[in-house]
Amino acid sequence: MPKRRSLLKAFLSGSIAASLLSVFYPVFRFLIPPDKPEASALSVSAGSSQDLAPNTGRIFRFGSRPGLVVRRPDGSLKAYSAMCTHLDCTVQYRPDLQHIYCACHEGHYDLNGVPISGPPPRPLEEYSVQEVGGEIIVSKVS
Repeated sequence: MPKRRSLLKAFLSGSIAASLLSVFYPVFRFLIPPDKPEASALSVSAGSSQDLAPNTGRIFRFGSRPGLVVRRPDGSLKAYSAMCTHLDCTVQYRPDLQHIYCACHEGHYDLNGVPISGPPPRPLEEYSVQEVGGEIIVSKVS
C-alpha cells in the first residue's frame, strides 16, 4: 500500500509542477526578451526617394532598431534613430507641426533632432543620408 501512495504522491507533485511551469514560463519569457544582436550593417536602404514627398517622414528598420528619414519642406533629407531619448518610444514626423514627435510623453524635436519641448534629455542620434539611384541610403555616422 505505501508503494501505491508514493506513486500517487509523485504523480500529483509532477502535475502541479508542470502546471506551474506552463503558467510562469511564458510570463518569464515575456518579461525577459531574448538578446537581439545589433545590426552589423553600417548602411541600409530606407526605400525609394520618389515616394518621400517634401514635408513627410518614413520609419524604416536599421538592424533591430527603428530609424526615421525626413524630407524637409525644402526637399533636403535628414535621418535619425527613431527611438526617443527619454524612454525609447518610437518617434514620428508630424507634417502639421514640422517637428519630430514622441507620442508617449509629448516630446518634440526640431528638424535637426534637438529636443525643443517635453521630457527628452538629449538629441536624437543622427545618421548620414544619401540618394543613390532613386534610393535613400542611410548610414551610421562614425
